[in-house]
Parts: sequence; C-alpha cells; structure tokens
Amino acid sequence: MLLTIVSFVVVLGVLISVHEFGHFIVAKAVGIQVLRFSLGFGRPLISWRRGETEYWISWIPLGGYVKMAGLEEEGMVGELEGGKADAAIDPARTFDKKPLWARMAVILAGVTMNLFLAFVIYTGLLAVAGDQRMVMTPVDSVDASRVPAGAEALATLRRGDRIVRVNGDSLRTWDDLDKKILSGPEALRFQIAGRPEPIAIHVPHDTAARHQLARALVPLFPPRIGPVTLGQPAHRAGLRPGDVVLRIGSDTVVSWTDMVRRIRESVGKPLVLTVLRGDSAIQIPITPVPTDSVGQHFGVIGVGVNPPLVRVPVGLGTALAVGVRQTGSQVVAVVIQVKRLVTGHASARELGGVIAIAQMSGQAARLGLDFYLQFLAFFSVSLAVLNLLPIPVLDGGHAMFLVAEAIRRKPLSPQLRLRLTQVGMVIILVIMVLAISNDVIRNVR
Repeated sequence: MLLTIVSFVVVLGVLISVHEFGHFIVAKAVGIQVLRFSLGFGRPLISWRRGETEYWISWIPLGGYVKMAGLEEEGMVGELEGGKADAAIDPARTFDKKPLWARMAVILAGVTMNLFLAFVIYTGLLAVAGDQRMVMTPVDSVDASRVPAGAEALATLRRGDRIVRVNGDSLRTWDDLDKKILSGPEALRFQIAGRPEPIAIHVPHDTAARHQLARALVPLFPPRIGPVTLGQPAHRAGLRPGDVVLRIGSDTVVSWTDMVRRIRESVGKPLVLTVLRGDSAIQIPITPVPTDSVGQHFGVIGVGVNPPLVRVPVGLGTALAVGVRQTGSQVVAVVIQVKRLVTGHASARELGGVIAIAQMSGQAARLGLDFYLQFLAFFSVSLAVLNLLPIPVLDGGHAMFLVAEAIRRKPLSPQLRLRLTQVGMVIILVIMVLAISNDVIRNVR
C-alpha cells in the first residue's frame, strides 16, 4: 500500500508540475501577469510568494493550475482554484491583452510539455540503457502446425533445449534469433547446447514461411505475473506483478505457456494458484472468465507476461527516432480509445479515476524502474491528449474560445466564458464521479 501511494504521488506530482510549468513559463515569456502557480486545487497546505506570483501546494491533489491576470474565474471554478489572488492586477498585462498567437501558445504549452516529457523518457531510456529485448531463453515448445516445409527437423526440439548459435553466430535475445530466421540464407544450422550435431534446415526466401517459422518456436518464459488488468479475476483475487505461479491445483507449473494453457481450458472453473511472493508461498483462489477471440472460446484472468528482458545499446540517432515514434504511437492509441468511448464502442465502465491511476502506478513500480518510467511517459501522453478535449476548464476548451475569437474577430464575452467554464466544470465533475464509481466497483471482491 505504501509503495502504491508513494508511486502515485510521484507520478501525479511530476506530470502536474511539468504541465503547469509549461503554462507558467510561456505566460511569463509573453508578458502575462501570473498571479498564482498551484499544484492541486482548493486552499493551500503550503504557500509562499516570490515577486508578484503566489506559489501553492494545495490540498486536493487532482491537478493544478496557473492563475493569470484576466482569467480569475469566480463562482465554482474560482473557489476550486482557491479564490482571488492578493496581487493587484496590471490591466496592460492581462491574458486578453496579448495577441491571439501568444494566448494560444500559453494554452498549448502544458500539453506540449507533457508530450515532450514522454519523448525525453522514451529517448533517454533508449540512449542511456538501450533498447529492450527478450533474453534468449530455452525453447518451451515447437508449434508443428507452423513449421514450413524444409524445417521439419526443428520439431525434434524439446522443452529446455537452448539454441545457442545460428550459422555460427551466437544469440543473446529472441530478436537475434528472429533476425537470423527472417533474413538468413536458405540453409540454416541451429546449434543446440549439449548436442554434438546442429539441426540443419532449408527454407526458401519466402516472407510468409520465414515468419511462420519464427512464430513456431515458443520461448520458455517463467510463469511470472506482469501487469494485472484492473477489475479482472486476477486483480480481484489479489495477484500482484512479480508473483511467480508455482502450481495450479496439484499440477506444477514450469512455464508461462503451461499456466496460460491451464487457464484457457478452465472457463468458469475455480482454480487455486500457489504463487511465490517474496519468500512466501501463498494460495490464491481464482476463476477464469470466458472470452472470445478469432472464433475461439477460452478462459482468461487478466494478467500480462513478465519475461526476462535485457537492454541492447543503440545509437543516439536511433534513440531519437524511436522516441518520436513511441510518443506518436501512444498519442494515436489514446485518441483511438477516447474516440471509442465517445462513439459508444467502448463502455464508460472502462473509465478509471484516481484509485485506478494509483493502482497502475503501484503495479508499474513493482515491475521495476524501467517499467515505471515507461508508465510515467504513457500517462503523460494520456494527460496531454485528454487536456485537449474541447471541454471548457480543460486546455482544449480554452483553445476553442480562442478559435471562436479568431473566427468572430472579437473575443467571447467574459460572462459567456464564465458560464461555459462552469458547464465544463460540471461535465468534468460528472466524469470524475463516474470514474471513481468504476474504481470502487472494480475493487469490490
């Protein structure tokens, strides 16, 4: 519980600070009077003043804000932001007195900083630690149905056999093996540890056949739990990231494949998992729920794989390119999910609130610093995209005000902006109540 709380506070603190610092620094740069910089809403727990700006750490840790001259909302929003600031307003330095481009730059600075933070994390991990790859483990099994003609000899591999070289080149990761299979010559020689003679196969340069061969070799991963999906049987039963499944019922579990096979065939049937957590073996009752995929009906419990990984060094150019690509792909993923929610293709029950964020933060922390930083980057992208929704109170809503001003060639009246902002606040509060309700329901066992 302590790890979950600390990891959540760090995630929220970092992302809010970065977001609001973006607004703050650009507002200062274009000459807008900044009255208050606050992490959190409501009245301050800690406050100090430097120059004309108040700095607060407030008691509701669900966001933050930069109060600028000319945007001092009253009523519900004003109270949520701690009321009026004490500093005298300089009429020449209010938000509305600045050019449209300057105001738009201030509004978009927060989401820009969140996207930049994600890019820095992804790029930094690659540049400093290297690219993440799955360690070359022994073979768990060979899917004979996928072995193409000419490669039948690979079906002689048994669980525990370790492929150490292909055509004389040693292997460190499963990616190394895939590359040898996909781009190697027609004749491939697999050296197996403990066998005097290699396995020789001959596969033509057919892309489909080569991919089929690569997928036929199943790696032997330990049955170690990775991310746990909130609300699913594993979460409700109390499984945690890092738990290692030792037995299901009285049957010993050797690999991840063993565990998945047993769960898939046990739809609706109660199982007892014996897991190793730290130095203790504990028993966890769990019942797989049914799911359908590609015409198949099988059981799931809602856990992800946690394979042994290694970082492979990459150049700075590659790190920058991959950092951009990862950030962009995360933006697309979040936009698609928002679209599915808005269009009704996804249930509103999928929404998560602060409890869900805290639980995911705790899971990421248990999986290690690497995973935690990647979660921080993903959540930073999510915060950026969600803040661009055209809802007053959010950055997207303020941007829409400016777009309307550009079209009308005059700003919306302060009264209209205030009413729209209050409507936006009601919408946000409704979403928050729904999300927190979902969190509570997910955690009822």
